[in-house]
Amino acid sequence: MHAPASELPVIAADILARVRGQNPRVHCITNAVAQTITANVLLAAGAVPSMTLAVDEVGQFVRGASALLVNLGTFDAERRAATVVAIDAAAEHGHPWVLDPVFINRSEPRAAYARELVTRMPKAIRLNRAEYTALAGTAADESAIASYARGRNTIIGLTGATDLVADGARLAAIANGHPLMTKVTALGCAESALVATCLAVERDAWQATAAALLIMGIAGETAAERARGPGSFAVEILDALHALDRGTLMAQARVS
Repeated sequence: MHAPASELPVIAADILARVRGQNPRVHCITNAVAQTITANVLLAAGAVPSMTLAVDEVGQFVRGASALLVNLGTFDAERRAATVVAIDAAAEHGHPWVLDPVFINRSEPRAAYARELVTRMPKAIRLNRAEYTALAGTAADESAIASYARGRNTIIGLTGATDLVADGARLAAIANGHPLMTKVTALGCAESALVATCLAVERDAWQATAAALLIMGIAGETAAERARGPGSFAVEILDALHALDRGTLMAQARVS
């Protein structure tokens, strides 16, 4: 039997503890803007990131990792070539992978490529409402994302003022987060990498995706209490994520 959404704070705390205990390797094919903050977020959470794009070695890096992120924020030939090799390696070794279809709402070639990648069976897709509409061709309401997730055997992690996580049978709404999270470039990309990190230690992809979004949202709230603006927030969220504990997760979670 699946755990209900009300149990997600406990589940998230357990998953975060496993990440810190296991230090999983997560390979990230991500955009040039996101690489540094993505690596730092994963390190703060307890994971070990790698970022190589070289086609002659990326497969070996993915084989040695526990999960993969594919982020389309920089849509260049080098990353597309690396993506093919990386997804093949993940499939061969049974590693979960996450798709982050960044800005597909602004580029039809990028959107078409994202739709092609969905057929390669990502365990989760983390995206915003505009990106979802470009990917699926429908409005991003609860019924639509549930239907899309069910039809493609994946998890939709839809982020916004309230995050929604759907697998076709279960739906969680996560109200944690802070507006400053939208003022630091590539923080959403790093959040997608955190989804991959949670998938590295948790086989239930719905639980892993919801846990990652909840963890990041609460870290964002904690960071905002100390930050003076976007610059200090970018540092504070790393400290908040590193220091996040079970008590804070349980006390601050707003999940339904």
